[in-house]
Amino acid sequence: MARTEPDMSTAQPDLKFYNTLTREKTRFQPLDADNVRMYVCGPTVYDFAHIGNARPAIVFDVLFRLLRHVYGEAHVTYVRNITDVDDKINARAARDYPDLPLNEAIRQVTDKTARQYLSDVSALGCLEPSVQPRATENIAEMQQLIASLIERGHAYVAEGEVLFAVGSMPDYGRLSGRNLEENLAGARIAIDAHKKNPADFVLWKQSSAEEPGWDSPWGRGRPGWHIECSAMSERYLGQVFDIHGGGLDLIFPHHENEIAQSRCAHGSEAMARVWMHNGFVQVEGRKMSKSEGNFITIHDLLETEAFGGRKWPGEVLRLAMLMTHYREPIDFTVRRLEEAAARLERWARFADGHTTAALSADALLDLCDDLDTVGAVNRIHDLIVEQQRPAEGLALAELLGITVFSAPTSDVDPAALVAERLAALAGKDFATADRIRADLLTQGVQLMDYKDPDTGERRTKWEFKR
Repeated sequence: MARTEPDMSTAQPDLKFYNTLTREKTRFQPLDADNVRMYVCGPTVYDFAHIGNARPAIVFDVLFRLLRHVYGEAHVTYVRNITDVDDKINARAARDYPDLPLNEAIRQVTDKTARQYLSDVSALGCLEPSVQPRATENIAEMQQLIASLIERGHAYVAEGEVLFAVGSMPDYGRLSGRNLEENLAGARIAIDAHKKNPADFVLWKQSSAEEPGWDSPWGRGRPGWHIECSAMSERYLGQVFDIHGGGLDLIFPHHENEIAQSRCAHGSEAMARVWMHNGFVQVEGRKMSKSEGNFITIHDLLETEAFGGRKWPGEVLRLAMLMTHYREPIDFTVRRLEEAAARLERWARFADGHTTAALSADALLDLCDDLDTVGAVNRIHDLIVEQQRPAEGLALAELLGITVFSAPTSDVDPAALVAERLAALAGKDFATADRIRADLLTQGVQLMDYKDPDTGERRTKWEFKR
């Protein structure tokens, strides 16, 4: 991916980000350099977070760290919400806590799963956001926003629901780049008789006696998904803020509808100035799903041997994610994790005994250019291994949120393990052979198989990689 080097002659690095809204990469200029504001859509906490949920947590944590480095820790506000009211949560609460009132039951489910999520992303090296609001603690703000939309003619009440009228917004669909007809075709929207337009979406919906709900001017009910983020971002960041982030899958309908609600409620030209989206995650070349049998949670990777037959440290998982540019799709594989582990081990060997140093301007070039973590990871390797400037390399790793863990103190004998692997191959025990190769790779030992030109026998040579 081509990189334009920032102008480092000024006091602050020149940040450039790709904006989904404008389809171009432009120089980032915050509304207020003393309070740079970012909102990222967080988890719906009904179950353990999967590896796909880890990617936005890591990507936007790196952005948070970079913004704090550039503008100062006290001058950046990062809000990541927790969605704790949702039909999936309702179903889980009814199943697990049938004897509790549903408002209490959903709290039991979401408290537990939210704690697990925070524990998991902390293990991945993520800082705590400045604010982590819960949807159920911002119901009043949502109702106020809905009332404003009704008053301005952008929403209406029908059969106990409040719906947003998409036809009232002339440029609805600008973020996704699809017109209203295309959005209808792709959204699988239920055609309800009480809707003025089939694309109109729910802001407030009725709750039965068996469902969680809150009193409102439109009857007892609960919020639609999209209104939650509009209300929470406004409460903590204002009507217009700098950056809104999330996964590529949220562009439509979630982020499109957030923009519609927020802009129409206030008559503003924008909700967020810059929209940033991370790409999809596949597992071993396939879309992750329970039916495919490749659904992997962060907890599984950290605490069990369910992927690749071993547990993976948080630093390895984080680096594996950052070895692909955030806007590109990522194929999450055992081989990728092995490569990340080997890199960390190698850096640790060369950086042993060193501490971090101040970062030079050139060390930030990659991150300042649309958060190019691939370039930054390669630069860390160059600084630590090739240029023998480990202190600066460690500082850049720290800015990425990566802890370069100490190299193991084992007395590895590559020759003996190579012989063991060759015996395994001869016996067609390929699982053992692959394990030995992977173990050696984490020790910084790379194997190269070849055939003896005279005898045709399988041979293996090895070398320590710098």
